[in-house]
Amino acid sequence: MSQPEDQYYIDATIAGDVQAFAALVDRYKHMVYTLAMKIVKHTEEAEEISQDVFLKVFQVLNTFKGDSKFSTWLYKIAYYRSLDYIKKQKRQLNTSSIDSEIEYHLPSIEGVLDQFEVQERKQAIKRAIDKLPEADAVVITLHYFEELSLKEIAEVMNMEANTVKVRLFRSRKRLAVILKNELEPEILENYGRK
Repeated sequence: MSQPEDQYYIDATIAGDVQAFAALVDRYKHMVYTLAMKIVKHTEEAEEISQDVFLKVFQVLNTFKGDSKFSTWLYKIAYYRSLDYIKKQKRQLNTSSIDSEIEYHLPSIEGVLDQFEVQERKQAIKRAIDKLPEADAVVITLHYFEELSLKEIAEVMNMEANTVKVRLFRSRKRLAVILKNELEPEILENYGRK
């Protein structure tokens, strides 16, 4: 959704139109939940954080100045709410799979095998991301799965865009090492069976 369309719903919400806020929630609920889930790893906690985020956004929506995209502003609130929740629970930061619900529509045996291979690769990548430090996992998730720009990620994580660029570069290198270490033994083992 574009900035002007978001602004329409923001203005309507501030004017008292609750349905306008419902439209914003509906549009961004998956994004907020995904980020919370990436950090806290538990469905119930991610749902609780998501509700808390939208309640907070509703309360402070009039402070949104439009200097950045609404989604970036919302991501920042979700990111810090998730970190606050972890601190409050005094737990280690965890990462989890990015998409927990996947629908399968497979027309043929070849399609089944292709889909299986694609899913296997996705799972390997997700397992590798789970092994990254929390900040690295979040940067990779925001950039590749949520498709935020470096500037938007910098706003969300409260750091310079160049720092995000360096972190993303280093995170990709760490991810590649993890993938290589995980996949190479599996490939060699499967090769030996043939």
